[in-house]
Amino acid sequence: MSDRPLSGVRVLDLSRLLPGPYCTLLLADMGAEVIKIEDVGVGDTIRVMAPFVGGRSAYFLALNAGKKSLAVDLKAPAGREAFLKLAATASVVVEGFRPGTVDRLGVGYEAVKAVRPGIVYCSISGFGRDGPDKDRAGHDLLYLARAGILDLNGRPGQLPTIPSVQIADLGSAMYAAVGILAALRESERSGRGRFLDIGMMDSAMAWLVMAVAEHAAGEKGGRGQRPLTGKHPCYNVYRTRDGRDIALTALEPKFWDAFCRTMGRPDLRDRQFSEKPEDHAEFAALFAARTREEWKTFLEGTDFCCEVVPTLDEALSDPQVRHRAIIQHATTDGHPHLRVNHPLRAARGEGPAPCPEHGEHTFALLRELGYGDAELAGLEATGAVRGPRPPAERSRT
Repeated sequence: MSDRPLSGVRVLDLSRLLPGPYCTLLLADMGAEVIKIEDVGVGDTIRVMAPFVGGRSAYFLALNAGKKSLAVDLKAPAGREAFLKLAATASVVVEGFRPGTVDRLGVGYEAVKAVRPGIVYCSISGFGRDGPDKDRAGHDLLYLARAGILDLNGRPGQLPTIPSVQIADLGSAMYAAVGILAALRESERSGRGRFLDIGMMDSAMAWLVMAVAEHAAGEKGGRGQRPLTGKHPCYNVYRTRDGRDIALTALEPKFWDAFCRTMGRPDLRDRQFSEKPEDHAEFAALFAARTREEWKTFLEGTDFCCEVVPTLDEALSDPQVRHRAIIQHATTDGHPHLRVNHPLRAARGEGPAPCPEHGEHTFALLRELGYGDAELAGLEATGAVRGPRPPAERSRT
């Protein structure tokens, strides 16, 4: 018996691309059995998105380790019936279509609740299930723009900087996972299920907690001109003599005092929160006086929150990162690549789990539900399901 906290929890994942699959990746890594419900065409769209590792999408490999895949046509009555039979054995359903789509397909919350009253049904959509924009399409950058986040990123007078991570997508995935865990606890106690409505724009705005607090307190600075985006010398990014970057985050008095003392510049103590351009220029000149390597040597043993900014390659090789096993080396069809773990991952020592082929587990799962060979052959012949027969046996990681 697995000792992982979600062992025995079956999750049906109707979602595609990033938000839903990242949510269910978190659940899978905590022990849940996650079954990707994919269409019989290409399946999850991310399967065909570049870049590729050994012919498989690097994005797909990053998001779907340890899951199963059932390929079914939900528009076909027989496919919908198969899904609902499977839903009767599940604890959680996650979907990421536009509002109303799953209801039109006959696999929405009410339909699933009829066969599984205690189901936790989580819907992730761009703007949520209601409101004037509920039917609008979008992607992460659009939600960040609408939420007001994009306008705050970057330097004054320049174009906004596009964040290198998908804040709305991943934020909504994490809120979905938290909501699912809470609803599972409630379902265990009461036997009642719950519908969760997660909006990606809502999730992005929820991460504005500090910026909104500043705004409410009268802070009206724009791009790069807020306390935590470069307004003050003590919390800023500077350039070294050889063109590398260095981040100073000495917010607390003890760290600022240590910085001034270590630099041999007690005269800087009263300029921690300066907004004067000439003071910013002086700090820029201070950091430009040394190269990256000189700063790395100088900072050894200090404790005033200052770091040379590493490249991604350097960050992946960081001894602390290696020690915490947050980066996992994997091999897919003989091709090495990296996967990112997460802080909740229960079993750090485990090897990389396999990612499913499209429809790989279709027939095994349907047999588990009581479908016989003749029924399976009929479903396959009509195109209601897709999968290898007999089930694939080849080893993959």
